[in-house]
Amino acid sequence: VLYEMLTGQRLFSAETIPETLAHVMTREIDLGTLPATTPRHIRTLLARCLVKEPKQRLRDIGEARLALEGAFETAAPPATASMPGVRSRARIAWVVATAAVLAAAGLAIPAARHLREVVPDPLPIRFEIQPPPTDDPLSFAVSPDGRQLAFVATSDGNASRLWIRALDQTQAQPLTGTDGASYPFWSPDSRSLGFFAGGRLKRIDSSGGAALDLATAPSGRGGAWSREGIILFTPEAREGLAKVAAAGGPSTPVAREGFGQPGYGPRFPQFLPDGRRFLCYVQLAPPELRGVYLGSLDGGDMVRVLVADTMATYAPPGYLLEARQGQLVAWSFDASRGVVSGDPVLIASGVGVHNTVGRGAFAMSDTGVLVHRAATGNQRRQLTWVDRAGRVLNTVGSADDTTSPAGPELAPDGRRVAWYRQVQGNSDAWLMDVSRGVESRFTFGSSSDVAPLWSPDGSRVVFASSRSGNFDLVEHPAGGAGDERTLLSTRDAKYPLSWSADGRLLLYRNANAKTERQDLWALPLTGDKSPFPVVQTNFDETEGQFSPDGRWLAYVSNQSRRFEVMVRPFPEAGETVQVSATGGSQVRWRPDGKELYYIAPDARLIAVSIAAGKADQGLVVGPPVPLFATRLATGANTNTSKSQYAVAPDGRFLLNARVDEGASPPFAVVVNWTDALKRASAGGAAPR
Repeated sequence: VLYEMLTGQRLFSAETIPETLAHVMTREIDLGTLPATTPRHIRTLLARCLVKEPKQRLRDIGEARLALEGAFETAAPPATASMPGVRSRARIAWVVATAAVLAAAGLAIPAARHLREVVPDPLPIRFEIQPPPTDDPLSFAVSPDGRQLAFVATSDGNASRLWIRALDQTQAQPLTGTDGASYPFWSPDSRSLGFFAGGRLKRIDSSGGAALDLATAPSGRGGAWSREGIILFTPEAREGLAKVAAAGGPSTPVAREGFGQPGYGPRFPQFLPDGRRFLCYVQLAPPELRGVYLGSLDGGDMVRVLVADTMATYAPPGYLLEARQGQLVAWSFDASRGVVSGDPVLIASGVGVHNTVGRGAFAMSDTGVLVHRAATGNQRRQLTWVDRAGRVLNTVGSADDTTSPAGPELAPDGRRVAWYRQVQGNSDAWLMDVSRGVESRFTFGSSSDVAPLWSPDGSRVVFASSRSGNFDLVEHPAGGAGDERTLLSTRDAKYPLSWSADGRLLLYRNANAKTERQDLWALPLTGDKSPFPVVQTNFDETEGQFSPDGRWLAYVSNQSRRFEVMVRPFPEAGETVQVSATGGSQVRWRPDGKELYYIAPDARLIAVSIAAGKADQGLVVGPPVPLFATRLATGANTNTSKSQYAVAPDGRFLLNARVDEGASPPFAVVVNWTDALKRASAGGAAPR
């Protein structure tokens, strides 16, 4: 009342009651709106009355009396009342006195009883936010101060990118320069975001600006940002954790070998309050080892603190939140000792869980703001045949496939397709007869086997396998029978991209373990079989395709600070031509070599005519021509530089298409969630 009498405006206001309540809980008071002549004592009184922390607020009108008495000392004698400054101070004093009388009138009778009462806990506040459509419903995070929500969404046919929604505003805004973003996480001061895109770990200010490239992360699985400026992250699904300075610099491994066994892949780290110890989730270990672990930047063994199917999140003052079987539950957790105790208490139902990735659809702030949604995280995909105009000709297989199939590769005859999918947390290669829609598993075991590629004669399939701890190149007969052999094993992660038409060279992406750069290398399959670099620069080259005649190489590079499609002669070095105009990825050749295709940032498929000119002209490249808008798979299992479409010998396109799910599930926002926990505790524990 006093604030409104002094300023002539309401302290909190919004269009709806939930938003008004959100303002009360999250918005700081701007005392700069007070009149310039407001005495210091009055400003102090307002500040102490409006502080968010109950223990720091004034308890009653009796404590306010001291501030009020100090303010009255500025009153002037009647002889000087005509002076403007004094008249203003007198008016303020009158306003203060009036507010005090109003307050006293309401409190005088029950005052004695009020002083004996226990201040009730604030009630939980719940409201919903409807975001734009998304293909990655698990990629969201609430800022530590509880004022902003970052999430991944699409709009107007553009690629997925980060969006920011202030909880005291009604609209969300996209962040440019974040195309293809996933798994965002906040800086401790709530001003910046870390995220993964284009095989890299990046950071960007929440207010916008250029994104800063920090480290290589071909298939990032979450990150955390400490108050000391250290970012802890998972660069690969099966690799250990790494750390890098938030300001930039080299990254170093933290828990690279997991538990003495390669390939367990701790993921989704989160720092505890001390800034040195962290929690992470081990997804790809045997069942007896799977769960939430406690580790430290100072070294030592990681210790399991909770047996779980997904990552648990630490929430002040002492809880672990976990999503299990569609329920969000809270465990008591002693962060200093790293000990979970008691039974889980149910917080919310209908919360999405993605067991394949090991993540629940919820996020938590340090100030008691909880956000969750009913997203499964399992994007439905289906192989779809389309013509050059994008008209659907027919579909292949089921429309209810939620195992994240990715990277379709057509056999040379166009009758079979090889791709890979996640089943029970493990990625394996599968083969399908596209005419009948009959599919069979091609690789088995506990390792991840991804990015399958046919040999030119269709008799063999090469893929990347993590069975040695790093992704190596492994070959297996396409018919299933026969011996499997490792073609190349090194400390670097390697993914097959293209096989030369004569069968002599295998092009692959090499993620260098030391330089953290991604380059294109070729492995000779005859002769001394020594691999050699094809495109190796100070930038990232993440995709590559030999032309059908073997004379050209099309690839994707971020040399211009965004990924563009390039073409250069092969095997001899020569002039490199940029093919794309405003960014591009997922490059493919037409089978006759007369066109090059790629996906633009707005998700349209682009065609560029290619012709060999005279000896002194080199390559003649036509202008980019949009063909049609695509709905290609995104998110889980699409981070190995494999295109999500293939080109058949007759010119048709086979798309790994997302199945339209309709509107995205809304975000449920809960303010004062710990008070909801107290009320839930009274109702009993959740199922274990």
